[in-house]
Amino acid sequence: MKARHWFIFCALLSLITQSYAMDRRGRLGAGFTNQLQNGLPAVSFKLQKSKSFAFGGVFGINTDASSGGSGGGVKFYRNIFEEPQLNFYASSLIGFISQKRSAGDQSGFQVDLTMGSEFSFAGLSSLGFSVEFGVSLNKVDEFVVETVGHNFIVAGAHFYL
Repeated sequence: MKARHWFIFCALLSLITQSYAMDRRGRLGAGFTNQLQNGLPAVSFKLQKSKSFAFGGVFGINTDASSGGSGGGVKFYRNIFEEPQLNFYASSLIGFISQKRSAGDQSGFQVDLTMGSEFSFAGLSSLGFSVEFGVSLNKVDEFVVETVGHNFIVAGAHFYL
């Protein structure tokens, strides 16, 4: 049974044609992220300025009078390593967050230092999914330092124009 699986794997591997790392220089990615510490889903954008540097932004808002809030910030990416359909990067997010609660509105900040990767599927290179891990420093009620691990649903997905 194992030999058959190994044979199928090798056969599929031999069908793969030559591929190159994603070159998204000058392309704007629009999508979503759930990285804001106040729990708001946010609209996200990412612009690859050079082979090694990209920047982006996030913005989320909820106008619910009792449990709403807002948040926004800028994010900087530094590509470390490229592979076919995959880029490894270090990033930093600097932003503001606010929450509405029954006791009153509170606002604060968020600073994330993370490493991650963005991957695409072969034949679907306009869609990028991210995963990240690192540390977050944030303050709304009190100053908190915490480790973070974001899967591709939280870290985000971008459609590149």
